[in-house]
Amino acid sequence: MLRGSSGFYSYAIYEHLKEWPAFTLGQTRFTFKLRKEKFRYMVIADNRHRQMPLPEDLSTGRGQPLAYPEAVQLVNPTDPEHQGEVDDKYQYSCENKDLKVHGWICRTTPVGFWLIIPSDEFRSGGPLKQNLTSHVGPTTLAVFLSGHYAGKYMETHIGQDEPWKKVFGPVFIYLNSAADGDDPLWLWEDAKIKMMSEVQSWPYNFPASEDFQKSEERGCVSGRLLVQDSNDVISANGAYVGLAPPGDVGSWQTECKDYQFWTTADEDGCFSIKNIRTGNYNLYAWVPGFVGDYRSDALVTITSGSNIKMGDLVYEPPRDGPTLWEIGIPDRSAREFNVPDPDPKYVNRLFVNHPDRFRQYGLWSRYTELYPNEDLVYTIGVSDYSKDWFFAQVVREMDNKTYQGTTWQIKFKLDHVDRNSSYKLRVAIASATLAELQVRVNDPNANRPLFTTGLIGRDNAIARHGIHGLYLLYHVNIPGTRFIEGENTIFLKQPRCTSPFQGIMYDYIRLEGPPVS
Repeated sequence: MLRGSSGFYSYAIYEHLKEWPAFTLGQTRFTFKLRKEKFRYMVIADNRHRQMPLPEDLSTGRGQPLAYPEAVQLVNPTDPEHQGEVDDKYQYSCENKDLKVHGWICRTTPVGFWLIIPSDEFRSGGPLKQNLTSHVGPTTLAVFLSGHYAGKYMETHIGQDEPWKKVFGPVFIYLNSAADGDDPLWLWEDAKIKMMSEVQSWPYNFPASEDFQKSEERGCVSGRLLVQDSNDVISANGAYVGLAPPGDVGSWQTECKDYQFWTTADEDGCFSIKNIRTGNYNLYAWVPGFVGDYRSDALVTITSGSNIKMGDLVYEPPRDGPTLWEIGIPDRSAREFNVPDPDPKYVNRLFVNHPDRFRQYGLWSRYTELYPNEDLVYTIGVSDYSKDWFFAQVVREMDNKTYQGTTWQIKFKLDHVDRNSSYKLRVAIASATLAELQVRVNDPNANRPLFTTGLIGRDNAIARHGIHGLYLLYHVNIPGTRFIEGENTIFLKQPRCTSPFQGIMYDYIRLEGPPVS
């Protein structure tokens, strides 16, 4: 606690000595449970705040569990305004990059309880990792490590002879109050101002532990990222650029032992990352509008006071030939596709006419209603992916409560086919849950697919109302002999079907012609 500060700080240091046994850490977090009779109003963002049900509303007699225990339909809630609604803690999850402050308001005596997370450096999985925030309890969480929207790939495995230490936090628990008669949401506005002050104060100078490095012990990295696509070189406007422990391309998504430091590039592709802890890193990036991941081959070694200027870095996204057609936007999410209205029986009114419409419960079951007999068919040049491409390739529910795999079709015309060359199908996947993608060309009944991913993904984003999980990118070679002049069809089959939550969310699909000399 600091003099004159309306709140308190908390952090933890986890350590594993070399001589200790191996262990696995799957999840760790700070949890605060408030008084339910006081704190009823939850705020996560400017457009995500509401009066919440009571915990007893989720119990037997007042709530009816749905497809999994966390999702409950309120059949006899304490507050009649929640009658019939669905509440699920995963509806309130948030990406790390947007998760700086959230909490609760007591409106009878205007008091706010806010959890402020001033830095992402100690949270695993990078800026797009999704974590829980606040939910019925009233509960407030600071999640540092979890497998949500990633699965087992986010578990921290520490070996028997492996020393390990990590500082989680500090986070700030901020309390504020307002005068009777004031708008209670003023407390949220004040909390956002306090959050910005805490972010600007990072790294804090007051932690006594030598394991928490102060500003003067850290270093900086700057540079400019460019994108070379075909013969054009442009600035990587809005690119996510970060330092994470050395690894393979894209490994930052599942890195969960050490620290990560991220920023976004400006319109010229310039970036600057400050207050980096000492150590060895790779520089990683991805650019909205382009597929794939960038990693600089050079090892970046941060020492106290270092200021490393990396100059111009050039990312060459995978491309073999000209674009013949494309579906979606390469932004690592399925947000731009057709997210249907929820079943009227299963609505959370917070997300009615909301940009996060994908957070409604039960959207996976709408596929069977919209495509009861035949699967989705998408025609290039005719169909509109925002209306005609369902946001997730899920299973079809049969009458006897069993499930059936689905096969989607992409139809397109080729006026000329180069039968002596190869074409390239790029498939970027935003999420996969115990799924498999099989690709066939012009023959849906071929015994062996042209390509298969095998079993992929444990994101569970379909069930947990996330529009993405872990990003995957596949490159499929299609011999020109597989195509014909005229109408062609690519079949995308997802055959795994033992659960309603198995499936794939696509990010972006592109067919490239043969390379042009």
